Amino acid sequence: MNVNKQAGVDQTLILDENELELINAMSRKTLTAEEVYTFAVRLCDNQVDRDGERFPVETLEELARLFVGKSGIFDHQWSAQGQTARIYRTELVRDAGVLTAEGEPLCYLKGYAYMLRTQSNQDLIAEIEGGIKREVSVGCAVAQSRCSICGENIRDKSRCPHEKGMTYDGKLCWADLVEATDAYEWSFVAVPAQKEAGVMKSMRQDMEQLEREAELGRKYLQKLKDEVVRLGGLTELGLERDTLTAIAGRLEEPELEGLRAAFQRQVDKAWGMETQLKASEGLELEQRDRAFLI
Repeated sequence: MNVNKQAGVDQTLILDENELELINAMSRKTLTAEEVYTFAVRLCDNQVDRDGERFPVETLEELARLFVGKSGIFDHQWSAQGQTARIYRTELVRDAGVLTAEGEPLCYLKGYAYMLRTQSNQDLIAEIEGGIKREVSVGCAVAQSRCSICGENIRDKSRCPHEKGMTYDGKLCWADLVEATDAYEWSFVAVPAQKEAGVMKSMRQDMEQLEREAELGRKYLQKLKDEVVRLGGLTELGLERDTLTAIAGRLEEPELEGLRAAFQRQVDKAWGMETQLKASEGLELEQRDRAFLI
């Protein structure tokens, strides 16, 4: 039984040597990181889709192996001209913190795809980056379409009287697509059957945001170290600046904060200003007043 299911683009990727090695296993020539554009797609998951069907986790595990090396096309039009990208590895993602409508932990198949940075692909790459080309659909074959109510082949009405989308004794009926036998392709489409399928959020954007946050963290940590060294020099503990710098350089943020607070208390105690009123306690009124005369 052949099925088409939709998903979506997940994220653009930043290549490392391991990723590039997997890509080059697909190509006839050795490609460099500058020659390829990579992104990830959420191919399919274990939620009931718009067709009243779903992939159980076991089927997703089977599809994970079958989709490696499969081409991405447009609207399931199988032609060499329409091939745009190829999946070079897959990953089964489990999210125990999110439950499907059926009460199971969410699980989805993620495919990592690459395409060449050619003149003809520039517009498609821009559309993926801009979120225009996002939803994808998968084409695959399964051996059975099993009824969630009775467990029989839902297409065999002599054995299964149930209909997808109907409720029986308070339980929704859907078809479990089991025993994956082949994966044909994945395709950019307008409306996916699986609501969450598609190109996922850009990892490059995520990495840039993380780098910005990391840079802010590094700046804060350096300022904290400088403050510890400055206050340590004011404590009159006899510590040289180089010694303080070496100490601060080995500490993390919580220890630095604690040392800064300790040094600040020591500085306040050693260098705190005595008020004129406190200094003139015990004097006669006229003498105390003179303390405020300029």
